[in-house]
Parts: sequence; structure tokens; C-alpha cells
Amino acid sequence: MAKKSTKKTTSRPAAVNSKRAKSKEAEILEDLPKKEVPTADPVEPAVEEVASEVSVESAAPEEIYTTPRKSVAFIGSECYPFVKTGGLGDVMYALPKALVKQNCDVRVILPRYKCIPWEYQEKMVYRGAFDMDLCADGSRYYVGIMEYVWDGVVYDFIDNEEFFGWGNPYTDLVQDIPKYCYFAKAALAALNYMDWIPDIIHCHDWQAALVPVYLRTQFENTALSSAKTILTIHNLRFQGVYNIPTIRYWSGLPDYVFDLGALKSGYNDANMMKGGLAYANVITTVSQTYAGEIQTPFYGDGLDGHLRYHSGKLRGIVNGIDYDIWNPSTDARLYENYDISTVLDKKKENKRKLQEELGLFQDDQKFVIGLISRLTNQKGLDLVNAILPNIMDGNTQFVVLGTGDQMYENSFRYYEGAYKGNVCSNIMYDETRAHRIYAGADALLVPSLFEPCGLTQLIAMHYGTVPIVRETGGLKDTVIPYNMFSNTGNGFTFDRYEAGLLLDAINRAKDLYFNSRWCWDEVVQRDMDKVLSWENSAKQYKELYLDLAR
Repeated sequence: MAKKSTKKTTSRPAAVNSKRAKSKEAEILEDLPKKEVPTADPVEPAVEEVASEVSVESAAPEEIYTTPRKSVAFIGSECYPFVKTGGLGDVMYALPKALVKQNCDVRVILPRYKCIPWEYQEKMVYRGAFDMDLCADGSRYYVGIMEYVWDGVVYDFIDNEEFFGWGNPYTDLVQDIPKYCYFAKAALAALNYMDWIPDIIHCHDWQAALVPVYLRTQFENTALSSAKTILTIHNLRFQGVYNIPTIRYWSGLPDYVFDLGALKSGYNDANMMKGGLAYANVITTVSQTYAGEIQTPFYGDGLDGHLRYHSGKLRGIVNGIDYDIWNPSTDARLYENYDISTVLDKKKENKRKLQEELGLFQDDQKFVIGLISRLTNQKGLDLVNAILPNIMDGNTQFVVLGTGDQMYENSFRYYEGAYKGNVCSNIMYDETRAHRIYAGADALLVPSLFEPCGLTQLIAMHYGTVPIVRETGGLKDTVIPYNMFSNTGNGFTFDRYEAGLLLDAINRAKDLYFNSRWCWDEVVQRDMDKVLSWENSAKQYKELYLDLAR
């Protein structure tokens, strides 16, 4: 396809503070003429390996949605399969795809990082370029737009080698603050340039938190001002905090946004997340419990008072999982596929082969506990370290998969040596092994200190693996404690962050597994019968969009 112009991204020094001179004749960004952009030709993507190995679950005819069509721009810093470091990447991929099925027109705007695999980069189509005012001194930067279409979703990548042409997506705040000031403004400028005016602009985490601020300041006299904004908090621990002079310079935002009601934090700092929360029309987070928790000092990370002030526009919508990828009946990574009717027999086969692969004693009667996690203090691993010797009773096996803090990596390596044949510590991340642990373990441990939503417990339930979790955030919203008197519930939980309570939850699970296996089997089947796809979550977001756009 012919390009709109011959201008291309030029290689520049990696230093973030090199600038493009502003010409006297140049107009300010908001006065850029709107340009017609041709509709993208369908591009056949090179689908990532996981997606290619499975098919869409089709137990029932797909529902036809008749609610009004809304256009939504997603703006965020990562998206599977292009670049992913955590749960945000899963949401940015799966939620837009689910919304397309519910009669939404969705466009996802991302940075064009150098680390995006070439199999996607080579299929991107050039959509145009312009220069944009950015800094307080009027410095201007190149903004290129590269487009990729897949599964009904349009992905627009903001192209600038100076900000995105080196390293990983996240490095340190010295590099990331300028990068995401540029990205937030460039995302809006790209929408303005393409003359694509969405009903809703849905922003994600601190990297896109300045978008609502820009929209209501420097873009207030453009066509984009009709759009409503949503800011979703995926993890409040990360907020984009730096000194006011630096963020004021790189953002070019007016002085009045740097007050205590918006960006100002403490005496000398600016908080990008705080500013976005103040200027967004609606704030969402990834579970109802977490929405309440972050309004308390313990979970609020310094923003609890700000969130209480804005509580009228705060709500929680729990995440889902993508059944195209996480589906035990079609998952090509498993030793044996199964569904709810065959789970009781086929999980035994998956357990036996997992034990063999990991060098554990092969025994159907062992109770296998899995832990798939980043190895950080957020995940409750100090509790696990404290009680692990107490659960190794000859009837239990423990499997860890993940990387993170060295102290946790070393402690799990120690336990593997101390309990050879019953503990396996995989200090790495391997996608295939993760799928096999979900299918082969009897229970999955998620004892987090805090957990905004959590996907591992959702995946575990869909694979018939019973979750053992702490009652926090999305874990509390998705796991119903087992009640031995009524034989109800779908997992085992504990409330206070104490090692003894975690040990008690594990022992209750083991007691049911060894002494009332028929009850355990019913829990397994209830978990597999639970609807955990993105469909329900997408319905709630669509209703929110409709309410907000009225």
C-alpha cells in the first residue's frame, strides 16, 4: 500500500533529552489540519504460538448484541502478543477483542517499542506522521503512526525512535517519565490527526494517566473534547511520581494542574496517576474489593484520601480470562486434554506426567500444590517460606514456577534440595510448563499480601485446580470459601495475613482431598462450570460506556 508521505522515523541518539528544533512557521499541535486516513487493509497477522494452538470454545451459539454501537480508544503501555510484562498486557488484548463482539468499534494505541517481534513489525502499515509540541520550552518531536489490524481490533503504534527505539518497555523513572509524557500526548494527537473521534477514551495505569489531563487542557478546543475518559487502575503501587519541574517540563502542561487537587504530591513531587484520577470522568479498577481496599491507608499507597474524595466515580469490574488461550479441552500444551465430563480421570494423567517431567515421585495419591507467580513480597511468599516445612508430610508435593527477588529464588532452591522428589522449583518462566502445572496440580496457592484482580486463580479454576487464596482484592471476589456443612464453595481462603492461617487453609484443603474425595471432586467440577471468560466483564464495561456517553 502506498504511504501518505515519504517521511520516515529517523534514527536519533538514545538520550531522551535531545530535541527537535521548532520552526517559527510551525503551528501548535491543536491547530494541525485533520487529515483523511484510508481504512486499513485487512492484515493477516502472524498469530502467536499459543493462540494458534487452540480454537475458540463454541459450546453455544455466539450471542448477538443489539445495544448501541460505541467507539472506544484503548491507550496503554503494553498489549499481548506485541509486548507483555504482566496482567495489563492480557487485559489490553482480551478486553478489546471481547468488546468488538459486543458491537464496539475499538482502536488500541500503543508505543512502537523496538522489542516488538519483527513478525508483527513487518506487517504494520504506515498511516502518517507529524511533528508535535511537547515540552514547556516548545520543543517538538516526531510522531509516526503505524497500523496493524487483527480480530476486528485496530492497533495503532506511536512511532518515535528517540523514546521507543531502545531497551525494554520499562527501565527507570528517569527514562520513563519523558517517554510516557510524550506517549500520552502523542496518543491524543494521533487520534486528532486521523480524525477518529471516539465516544470513550479508556486509559490504563500511570503510563496513560496524563491522557485525561491533556484532554481537558491542551485538547479542550479540539473535536476530541467530546470524548469521555476512563482510567483503570491495574496496580496502584506504580504511580509515576517524580519532581514537579521535570514533569512540568516534559509534559508542557499548564501550571494550574500542578496543585494538590490534581498532580501535586507532597511538597515537591508530581504524581501522574493522581492527576489522571482527578481529571478522568470515571475511575475503574479490576475488582470490587480492590476498589474498596485502595481507599484505605494500607492499600492506598498514599492516594487513599484522593480516592475517597473521588469515590463517587470509582467502581470495580473483575477481569476475565481468554478462553481462546486458556481452555483445557483444546490446549495443545497439555499432556491430555479434558473437559468437565472427563476432568476427574484426565487430571490424574496430567499429574502423573507432570511429576515425571519435573523429577517428582510419581504417585497419584500425592496432593500436588502449584505456585505460579512473580517471586516478590506482594505475592505472600514470606508466608509460604514460613510454613512450607510444615506441609511436607510425605503426602504432599510442591511445585513453583517464576522469577523475581533473589531471596525468594534462593529459598525455593533450598527447599528443592531439602525435599528432593517432592519439591520442584522452576526459577524461570516457561509458558508450556505453566499450562501443565495448571492442569496437573490439585491446588493452586495465591496467598497475596494484596492482589488487585489476579488471573492465576481464574485460570486454575477453569482447569479444575482448586485455589487456596487470601481474601483480598479480586481473590476475594472470585473464590467462594468451601463450607463443609453445606458442601458449597469453590476454594479455600484465609483472611488476615498470617502464616498460621495460610497453613490452616492448606490443611483444610488436604483434609477434604484425602478424607472426602467425592466432595473434593464436586469442588473441581464446580470450578470448571464457572463462567470466567471476558464476556461478562465486557458486558459491564459496555454498560459503563453507554452510561458515560449519554
